[in-house]
Amino acid sequence: MKVLGVDPGLNITGYGLVESGASGTKMVEAGVIRTSSEEHIAQRLKTIYEGLAGIIEEYRPEILVLEKVYSHYKHPATAILMAHARGVACLLCGIYGVELVNYASTHLKRSISGRGRASKSQVAGMVKSVLKLKSLPAFHDATDALALAICHVDSIAREKAACGASKEGSLP
Repeated sequence: MKVLGVDPGLNITGYGLVESGASGTKMVEAGVIRTSSEEHIAQRLKTIYEGLAGIIEEYRPEILVLEKVYSHYKHPATAILMAHARGVACLLCGIYGVELVNYASTHLKRSISGRGRASKSQVAGMVKSVLKLKSLPAFHDATDALALAICHVDSIAREKAACGASKEGSLP
């Protein structure tokens, strides 16, 4: 199963693709899509669209994972700008028939590190450990995207384990 995590941002959109199978979870690809703040928003969204579409076309992930939108009351404009890039990812899911999954940041952090309030460095350390990476991607946006993908793989594994445990205990 291929899972694409996307950390949407108008300046930098991170992406991380993992593949999960019998031998565990491994990183397939990770990176960032950059736009220039000097470009018009329409051009910036087109750049993000083309970059993510290229990744989806090349790797054909079954699932795309995003973090749920969170807006701090002091910085609502940040959430609005991020939501533009997030909308591009959602649109691509509809166009390419990719399942879309969303997780709250606290769920993501708890899944990866065991703590809902884990720091970025703790999450990054767990990403490095889980994927057995020698070094992390150069941009934390890509690391965050990998964390999203790992979180979903972990959720599926826990769900399968819970279903298996309940089936074993049931009577025919």
